Amino acid sequence: MKRWIPAALVLVSAVSAGWPLAARAKEALLDGIAAQVGTEIVLLSEVMTAAAPVEAQARAAGATPEDINAIRGQALDRAIERALIRQVVRRAELDATDAEVDDAIEGIAKENGLSTSQLRESVESQGMPYSVYRERIRGEIEHSKVMNGIVASRVRISEDDIKARYLRELGDQPEGGQEFFLRHILVAASPERPVAETCKIARSGKARVESGEDFRAVAAELSQANPERGGTLGWIHEKDLAGWMRPVVVGLEPGQMSGVIEMPFGCNLILVVDRRDYQPVSYEQAQNQIHNQLFNEQMELEYTKFIEELRSDTYIERKDLFSRPAPPDES
Repeated sequence: MKRWIPAALVLVSAVSAGWPLAARAKEALLDGIAAQVGTEIVLLSEVMTAAAPVEAQARAAGATPEDINAIRGQALDRAIERALIRQVVRRAELDATDAEVDDAIEGIAKENGLSTSQLRESVESQGMPYSVYRERIRGEIEHSKVMNGIVASRVRISEDDIKARYLRELGDQPEGGQEFFLRHILVAASPERPVAETCKIARSGKARVESGEDFRAVAAELSQANPERGGTLGWIHEKDLAGWMRPVVVGLEPGQMSGVIEMPFGCNLILVVDRRDYQPVSYEQAQNQIHNQLFNEQMELEYTKFIEELRSDTYIERKDLFSRPAPPDES
């Protein structure tokens, strides 16, 4: 259950930080009913609060009134979903007790290095009443109870499912050999930049690394291969290395860098960060991880079906505000 709780704190912080107090006060004057869900109503203020951070970013990026309506419509859909879950909680008697809320808040405070009073001060300093924050946490706990108590009971993972996933993802593993953790600088050639010129750039990069610069920093500047990752390729088995790369890589020890490798597409530098004997992952070793992956995937599917069933069995009326153009930005 606790895995749901930290997300609630992030959500609360994001909402508070993304919507200035003055804007919230202005929207509160316009409160009304956004939708009816069974016997419950969803207030306009709830939708506006949830939509505010994304809406502010969208407006800053030049969003159209139709874009703003779509953002608010998505926020309304989420609010309707929460209302449906609340009704399930009441029917199934899955309500979170005050003690459970207290325990969850204490856990959040400890995870963030705060006392509960400091957490309360932090929440209220961002403009959210502490009572509202507690109800957000209560909702997260109750949502977790529905997931673990109702949705999870629909999930069925068989041994055949696990074996099929294992064969699909790991069935063609090498039996042995070595694998290498690599970083790569590629200075690509083009009609405007011939290979000879790319090799000059690659040689200058090699000299910079040899003089003490971090390979990743040089790759981020010079390479056309994964510059955002500092040229990191990660672990690659020797059988999966490109033909031109294999003889170079297998001859390097951890920490060694290749010379400049000229190819028709450009010039290259390879750094072997580490190397190790490859150990195939057995079915027994992978079984639990694969089960968890399948379980999480099925949980998402079953939750989607569960919500759709609730929607089809519940009277839901969206009020027509969300079909109107969004008001102009007065800021």
